[in-house]
Amino acid sequence: MSEKLNKTSKISLSQVANAAGVSKMTASRVLRGEGGYSEKTRDLVMQQVDRLGYLPNRLAAVFAGDKSSTFIGVSIPDLGNEVFAQVLEGIDHKLGSFGHQTVLGLTQHTETAEEDWIRTVLSWQPAGLILTGRFHSRRATDMLRNAGIPIVEIWDLNSSPLDMSVGINHFDAGFDMGRYLVGCGYSNVGYVGTSHDTANAATTRLAGFVKAVNGGGGAVTKQLCLHDTAAYYPGYYGTEQLLTSTPTLDCIFYQNDAMAFGGMQYCAAKGLEVPGDIGIAGWGDLPIAAVLPRRLTSMHVPHLRLGQAAAEMMMSRLSGEPVQSVRDIGFQLIPGSTVKNPPRR
Repeated sequence: MSEKLNKTSKISLSQVANAAGVSKMTASRVLRGEGGYSEKTRDLVMQQVDRLGYLPNRLAAVFAGDKSSTFIGVSIPDLGNEVFAQVLEGIDHKLGSFGHQTVLGLTQHTETAEEDWIRTVLSWQPAGLILTGRFHSRRATDMLRNAGIPIVEIWDLNSSPLDMSVGINHFDAGFDMGRYLVGCGYSNVGYVGTSHDTANAATTRLAGFVKAVNGGGGAVTKQLCLHDTAAYYPGYYGTEQLLTSTPTLDCIFYQNDAMAFGGMQYCAAKGLEVPGDIGIAGWGDLPIAAVLPRRLTSMHVPHLRLGQAAAEMMMSRLSGEPVQSVRDIGFQLIPGSTVKNPPRR
C-alpha cells in the first residue's frame, strides 16, 4: 500500500515510484522518455503520476543538464497597451505550438527594470530571449552578448541587432504620417504622447513625424509628452492641455490610437467637429478604430504577425536552420475620415 499522503505537501518522485512499485531511477527514466523499461512499467508510473497529481521539476532537470530548456524569456513594456498584448499573443501561441513556454517580464519602458529582469531570467537558463526594443543598458548588453543563447529584438527594427531583429522602422512610419497630414493641408500641428527615461520607438516615430511636417512646409507647433501611460484618459486630458495652451492648432497626432480616442472624446465634449474644426490622427490601428462613427486615421502594423515572426525566428535558430537576421514586418497608412482633404494617392 502506498504511504499516506500529506495533502498540504508537494508530491515527490519517490512517492510516485513507491506507489508504482518501481525504483526512483526507473520512474525518472519514464518521465524523461529515455527508454529502457517495458510498456507495462511506463503505464504503472504514468497511472500514479495522474492519480497523485505529480508535477515534474523541469527547471531542476535543466540545471542538472538532463534536458534542454523549453523556456523563452519575453519582455514587453506593459500589458495595458493593447498593441503589446497582441504581439505577446502571437509569440505565446507560436512558441506553444513548438512545445516552448513564455516567461514574461514587464519592463515599464525603463532600462533598469529590463536589466534586472534579464539578470533574473538568465539565471533560469532559458533557451532564448525575445526583447522589446533595440536600446539596452550597457550592463544588459554585456549580459546578453555573453549569454550564448538566441536573442530576438522586436518592435523597433534594428539593422545591427545583437542577434536577430523583427519589427518596423518607426522613423519611417512617423515620417509617412507627417507627410500625409501635410498633404491634407495641415500646417499647424500638435502632438500628444508620453515621455520615458530612455529612447524608445515612440520617440523615434515622433522624430520622423516632425521631420516630415517641417520639411513639407508645416510646423509641429506644440509637443506634449505626459509622464503617464499612453492610454485613453491621458489622451483626453492631454488634448485639453494642448488646445488650452495652443488653440490655433489645426491637427493633432497622437502616440497611439488609445490616446487619439481620448482626444476625440474631448473634442466632442467641447463641441469641436472632427475633422471640420480639427484633424485627429492616431497610430497602431487598434480593432476599435474600424467601428467608431468616424474611421480613425491611423497606421496599421500587423502586431499579431510580428509576434509570430519573432517566435518563428527563435525556433528556427534553436533548430539550427538558417535565419534572416533582420526582418521588416511593414506598416500601412490608414487614411480614415478624421482628417480632411486627403491627398491623391
